[in-house]
Amino acid sequence: MLNTLMGDYPVTKQFLGRTDKFAFAEVKGSPAGHFKRVVRNLEYDVAEMAIMTHLIARAHGKPYRLLPFVVLARFQHPFLVFNSVKNASLKPEDLAGKRVGVRSYSVTTGAWIRHILAGDHGVDLSRIQWVTFEEAHVAEFRDPPNVQRAPAGKDLMGMLQAGEIDAAIAGATPKDPSIRPLIKDPEAAGRRWGEKHGAIQLNHLVVVKSSVPRDLADEVYRLLVESKQAAGDPPLLPHGLEANRRNLEVAIDCAHKQALIPRRFSVDELFE
Repeated sequence: MLNTLMGDYPVTKQFLGRTDKFAFAEVKGSPAGHFKRVVRNLEYDVAEMAIMTHLIARAHGKPYRLLPFVVLARFQHPFLVFNSVKNASLKPEDLAGKRVGVRSYSVTTGAWIRHILAGDHGVDLSRIQWVTFEEAHVAEFRDPPNVQRAPAGKDLMGMLQAGEIDAAIAGATPKDPSIRPLIKDPEAAGRRWGEKHGAIQLNHLVVVKSSVPRDLADEVYRLLVESKQAAGDPPLLPHGLEANRRNLEVAIDCAHKQALIPRRFSVDELFE
């Protein structure tokens, strides 16, 4: 039995039924709350994993390799938000010198938003004061000097609503109607980004512990693909190395440019 961490999605529904082969962790909501247990305690043989967390973990020698199976991907443009009541005229280009909140500096959504700000809006990321609420999943990672921890007891949306930060990187669409996307027409901006880069913005893939034999890892991948096909084989969640090569190249470049990893990995070595 392989100890396995996997979220409940349409593409994993059939896979989660394979209790003859896998001992699944109990997951309520997103499995992201378990990612520290993967990369710090090495508790799981197979795990859903955020791409930036995996790249950072790889840089610090954590014994996991990638499977080319995407369980979550989305263009992140809608999740950079601001308080439209307190700061109605704010634009992405104005964020240099401002305070921006994010759950943790190294989270995948945060990395993609910074990539968008620097590449599409010319923002100097070093001039933003990042306000975080959690440490990185990977214990060895160190935040850059322009990152500070929010005061104890504060939360991301509360600080944004109070005007204590100028913008925030949210994990989901906020319920407060005054908290709106800072990037104008974010869905169209996401489509333009995809056309420009020839890629999608990966969120979560699947990793397998390096000690798992190759033939068994191949079987895990086969079962995941079967599960995805049973869900209608959604094209925005590609599987296969070549189908994801460009997506991974862009993700690696995003991580390296922000010094989340010390060098650009090749795509192929992520699977070794």
